[in-house]
Amino acid sequence: MGREEKRLGLITAPGYPKELGEALVKELPELLSYYVEDNYNWEVEYTVDALTGVTENSEDVLEATMDRSKKKNWDFAVCLTDLPLFKGKFPVVAEAYEDGHVALISLPGLGSTPMIKRVRESILQLVNEIYYGSSDKEREQAEHRIQSKDDDQHEELRNKSSTRLMGKRGLEWLSPIQRETPHEEDSNIDVRFTVKSRISGALRLLTGMVRANRPWAMFPAFLKVIVFAFTTGAYALVFPTLWNLSNNYGIWRMFMLSVVSIVAMVGWIIIAHKLWEKPNDKRAPYLRKLYNGVTVLTLLVSVSLYYMLLFFIFSLAVVAFIPMGMLKSQLTGDAGYVNYFYIAWTATSVSTIIGALGSVLEKEEVVLSSTYGYRQRQRYEQIKKEEDEEQEDGQGVENAQELKRVK
Repeated sequence: MGREEKRLGLITAPGYPKELGEALVKELPELLSYYVEDNYNWEVEYTVDALTGVTENSEDVLEATMDRSKKKNWDFAVCLTDLPLFKGKFPVVAEAYEDGHVALISLPGLGSTPMIKRVRESILQLVNEIYYGSSDKEREQAEHRIQSKDDDQHEELRNKSSTRLMGKRGLEWLSPIQRETPHEEDSNIDVRFTVKSRISGALRLLTGMVRANRPWAMFPAFLKVIVFAFTTGAYALVFPTLWNLSNNYGIWRMFMLSVVSIVAMVGWIIIAHKLWEKPNDKRAPYLRKLYNGVTVLTLLVSVSLYYMLLFFIFSLAVVAFIPMGMLKSQLTGDAGYVNYFYIAWTATSVSTIIGALGSVLEKEEVVLSSTYGYRQRQRYEQIKKEEDEEQEDGQGVENAQELKRVK
């Protein structure tokens, strides 16, 4: 007789969480057998649900997870959301509801460090807590079961504490995740993992949200801007004026030009593509400020990558366009190859300020999708569309039944 089957469902928000679900679905069955119960054949499925990406209330997320779990006939369900969740003023990393056999993970709460490993260990821990229980005695029994295994293949999991969401990391002490078993009358949460330090929690949340925005994914939208900026800078590069400017600029002025050009570019993108979140009755003020801050940080990363690429291109152009003999004849004092570096640096900043600010990014959808507010608006529209379709289908069934009764 074959072993009984247990089904775990992963529910992900659209976008980056979906990619994580696709990456984890194949490797989790073996790990669940090891870390939870090896008397079952584990099957892992995943699905995308926009509702898990539109609400900042963890109880609403868990309720939606339970509804989907019942429809799919899953034994356990874990939701991965890219939204920041809070309990009071502290970021929530994960929660589990034992009776409902459901849990959630807020990806921003995991920070910006390697994500797959952290999510994988978090899922295993939450399913383990749901299966065995979250009391101190139940945790001790679960830990004893794991440590009694002789299998060294998963030694890291075997040595992990049964009360830790993830294994220890080198920088974990800067922003430790704390476990609590709340006893709240108005809540079904059996175990919750939070970051109790407001400063380190804010840093963890901000970096995690920037990672969820994937600033590198926005980079292809800069291709047109790079061409436009390089064309502008290359034209100025052949004139000695730029050479003399770079030769007379101090290092502080060079850094100031870099900062001004990057900040100006970020501001222009926000204005041109209307990325700034305005006051909204549907969203708490602190969340609007958080989203705007994350948008700025995401664009700073993207524009900084753009700036470094443009600097590299100009460095090659300077060496190709400007002979050393001509450079020495135009500059006062000693001139050398270090001047190439300063000329490329100046050309990058100037071309960014003068040239790139006059253009609009290509692939606007990619830029907009890298902001939380836009993604949530898209998900709200998707949910509304699905609800309208369900109502139309229901009305169609009612009309068909009524017609049948008339006949």
